[in-house]
Amino acid sequence: MRVRIASTKATQKITKAMQMVAASKLRRAQTAAEAARPYAEKMTAVIANIAAAAASSPGAPTLLIGTGRDQVHLLLVCTGERGLSGAFNSSIVRLARERALALMNEGKEVKFFCVGRKGYEQLRRQFDRQIVEHLDLRGVRQLGFANADAIAKKILARFEAGEFDVCTLFYSQFKSVIAQIPTAQQIIPLVVEAAAAPTTATAYEYEPEEDEIMARLLPRNLAIQIFRALLENNASFYGAQMSAMDNATRNAGEMIRKQTLIYNRTRQAQITKELIEIISGAEAV
Repeated sequence: MRVRIASTKATQKITKAMQMVAASKLRRAQTAAEAARPYAEKMTAVIANIAAAAASSPGAPTLLIGTGRDQVHLLLVCTGERGLSGAFNSSIVRLARERALALMNEGKEVKFFCVGRKGYEQLRRQFDRQIVEHLDLRGVRQLGFANADAIAKKILARFEAGEFDVCTLFYSQFKSVIAQIPTAQQIIPLVVEAAAAPTTATAYEYEPEEDEIMARLLPRNLAIQIFRALLENNASFYGAQMSAMDNATRNAGEMIRKQTLIYNRTRQAQITKELIEIISGAEAV
């Protein structure tokens, strides 16, 4: 029991240290994720403003209107590189798995592009042959736009090669330390909401034409949305890890209390037994 208590105390120190490290990294990750949201939302709003005119033109980009088919789906699944974060990784993988099985039941072809080691390890058990690429970010010390841009270029190369028709991005949206929401977002072809009607009548003239603007904005928007997803994932991971390590520390404390109680009872019972034996022997003499 002494060994078990000492082992549990050592584990408690580790989980407490991991909780403090996650808390220190969470602040920076949360700030980065919140700073990326306005730019990504404004980019979406700009695209929505000119999407109607661009979609109706003969030279509309395929990133906006699609290939005209809906047969091959690429699922871009972004997860963490490490575990010990509760249900963070498994919740994203579960959402992607459910989407994949639903598409396969409809007769669609599904492919996976995995970003992150944990998602890849879980998905390859069931969809090993359907994983077309896996990107490991363990060597990246700090996420930057260059990482998202590299992923976007690989996605665009596969799209231009005709390898898929629809691409959906899976990640976890950060809300708070105890709330991370698994999210699925279609990024190819881009789904844009109708722009809100302006309060005053305003005429816009675009230079160059709308289709040329969209041809330049859409690839950049793809990289921006992926970058936002990576930052949201990073903040969600540290939030989930902080919460999981806090629970583990509390559980370790409760386990130490129970083990100490059992140890004291067993020790007291042993002492009482020895006293009884001594007293019984003395009376017998």
